[in-house]
Amino acid sequence: MDGSISVDESVDLSSPMGKRVIAHEQSHAEDMQSGRASYDDKSVTWEGKKYPRKNGKIFYNLKWHEEGDSNLPWEAKAIQAEKEYK
Repeated sequence: MDGSISVDESVDLSSPMGKRVIAHEQSHAEDMQSGRASYDDKSVTWEGKKYPRKNGKIFYNLKWHEEGDSNLPWEAKAIQAEKEYK
């Protein structure tokens, strides 16, 4: 929540894939900066609604999803940012 983006050292940030990773994570950073999203160890809040978070999963739409699942609305937005990267 401090505005920083962490990317695994194995990712070549100058490669097309690395640039898509940055676009994805930048989307999350922008959502947090605007107040649209926030998180802590126990939950993710998206557009004012809090979703429980536990053991690498998030409870959304009546089921547990792996963190990063494209069915989570904040992930769908970030995945779209990757696709829009040029």
